[in-house]
Amino acid sequence: QVQLVESGGGSVQSGGSLKLSCAVLGYPYHKYCLVWFRQAPGKERVGVAGIDSDGITTYADSVNGRFTVSPDNAENTIHLQMNNLKPEDTAMYYCAIDKEKYFTGCYYTGDFESWGQGTQVTVSS
Repeated sequence: QVQLVESGGGSVQSGGSLKLSCAVLGYPYHKYCLVWFRQAPGKERVGVAGIDSDGITTYADSVNGRFTVSPDNAENTIHLQMNNLKPEDTAMYYCAIDKEKYFTGCYYTGDFESWGQGTQVTVSS
């Protein structure tokens, strides 16, 4: 059974940095699409960064240039480095993984096979 475990959230001031981690456990395939989502209170969940097993990355306009998604293959972990954080980045952050999206397009929409439980990021001004 696939399990995703996020960690690294916390509270920082505007302009600060955090590094989130998504540990991928029990994933039986070589191909994947993994996306970081976030959901602020009262708002819809949105994708902010994605990576596939070829190392191709994508970013939402709102985080492009500030966030970097990268794999640590030795640890079966995907990191999300978040720099120059803003109060509007405050949200619960989730990672989600799917095999089929590697083949159909690693987009931020549609169903994902597995989700993590989330980690809270709070940015104060």
